[in-house]
Amino acid sequence: MKKVELLAPAKDKEIAFAAINYGCDALYIGAQYFGARQNAGNLMEDIKEVVQYAHRFNVKIYVTLNTILDDNEIIQAKKLIQNLYEIGVDAIIIQDMGILELAVNKAIPPIPIHISTQCDNRTLNKVKFFDNIGVKRVILARELSIEQIKNICDNTKTETETFIHGALCVSYSGQCYMSCLNGGRSANRGECAQSCRKKYSLIDENGKILAKDLYLLSLKDFNASKHLEKLVNAGVKSFKIEGRLKDINYVKNVVAYYRTKLDKISQRTSSGKIFLDFKPDLNKSFNRGFTDYFLEQRKECYNFLTSKSLGEKLGKIKNIGKDYFELDTDINPQDGLCYFIDDELTGCLVNRVDGFKIYPNKMDKLKKGMIVYRNFDAKFEKKLSNSKTRRKIAARFIYNEGILHAIDEDKNEVEIQVIATEKAKNQEKMSENFKTQLKKSGESDFYVTDVKINDDILPFLTVAELNNLRREILNKLMEERLKNYERDVQLPVHYAKFPAKNLDYKANIHNHLAKSFYEKCYCENCEMSYESTKPKNIEIMRTKHCLKFAFNMCNSPQKLFLIDEKNKKYSLKFDCQNCEMIILN
Repeated sequence: MKKVELLAPAKDKEIAFAAINYGCDALYIGAQYFGARQNAGNLMEDIKEVVQYAHRFNVKIYVTLNTILDDNEIIQAKKLIQNLYEIGVDAIIIQDMGILELAVNKAIPPIPIHISTQCDNRTLNKVKFFDNIGVKRVILARELSIEQIKNICDNTKTETETFIHGALCVSYSGQCYMSCLNGGRSANRGECAQSCRKKYSLIDENGKILAKDLYLLSLKDFNASKHLEKLVNAGVKSFKIEGRLKDINYVKNVVAYYRTKLDKISQRTSSGKIFLDFKPDLNKSFNRGFTDYFLEQRKECYNFLTSKSLGEKLGKIKNIGKDYFELDTDINPQDGLCYFIDDELTGCLVNRVDGFKIYPNKMDKLKKGMIVYRNFDAKFEKKLSNSKTRRKIAARFIYNEGILHAIDEDKNEVEIQVIATEKAKNQEKMSENFKTQLKKSGESDFYVTDVKINDDILPFLTVAELNNLRREILNKLMEERLKNYERDVQLPVHYAKFPAKNLDYKANIHNHLAKSFYEKCYCENCEMSYESTKPKNIEIMRTKHCLKFAFNMCNSPQKLFLIDEKNKKYSLKFDCQNCEMIILN
């Protein structure tokens, strides 16, 4: 089976430890500055602690530096990259080409560089460009089909990473300027105001309202779990879970779920066995309903009625009483339920349950036949919070001629000479004591699979002495693991011909180093970023989510417009050949 990486998100140190314990092969986390999730930054000492823990299990740590930087910030970023390299971070995820200019000139250490999906990596030519430059990995656009992904993997040497789960940006990543236009909060600078999760109306050129006050740009959440084997066979190296703002229980559940799925079809890139104590279920964590987006064929990927979490669909209300309703499913007190009333998502908290009778904290407008969802499963959340799931590395012991050997699953080996003043009088009992005490790996990061005694004459050791011996040799084994941890190195980066000569604001050039990089890649005209220049009458979003398609209007010649909640009007254009919608300001 092919080796692939499960890549998990982490908002902070606590969630990072959970992601590692529940089965990720790598995780991505933000530093204090320059990450695309401004509210998910971490201090250097916390990242260092995560790195040290992760490397015990051969888990890699990637740090997000995936915003565009101004001329002052690029200098700060250079220092930050040096610090990240020194504490052992395995790669940086970047959007700004100024960092590649630093790399070409060897102004930063040889830390592997991953090209963020914010660089709009949706064509073979674009990925080939980064492949020719020599970067370690390219993170592909979410909108690609399995066939397109396979074509890229077949025709490039660089590693490819794809998203498999989580929230979807409606725009091609790095190509959305709505948040910056409407409130000065740039998505490319880590400050997205999530304009796509707000209400809009759709009107035609005559002012006729086709849809009023709906979440017309809000997408369901991505779920590629049914396509993992095809993606593995396509050549994808890393499978990425979105969610650097998600809570710890979300990360535990989703990571454990995909770990279980991937273990059946691929090999891990990290070490250790996950001793899971619950059954993961994607439906029970935050989701807006699921879509597999464009992986195989175009499907309904939107939910116009809400941008909030729906959770799992439970069924229809069977009956209504004075202060209760009946639902033919298992419900627990403190569960959070939700349902639509007049096309608005609302909800209730379960106070009490008596059989199929559910007594909520409110009964407003509940009706027989109404579909109910559960977006908070109190019992499941408690199970996640109390979970003792651990990750442990397989190790075995061999005792031979006074030497105790310890060998782990990755063939790291250490030994300790066993010193004793007398031989055991009862050799059989001593042998059993050796095996019993050495198998008790306790709170260490190891579990013992085998203890072999290859000596006929054993020394006498007390239980306490055997326990100390076990602790000492396992500590020594972990030191050996960390000493032998292999860090990847970024090979020299160099200029290559960019697939376009003329670059407009959508290239997101925000500093002089990025401009210099593109010019040395044979680009003749390089406009500065939208954030720098604020051009008028331009494309502020391009998306594969098309409202003409959604409203069955593909053949209609009508001009369409979006109206936001502040009555601002946006023109819509349609590139029907590529099935794309463009929003203009």
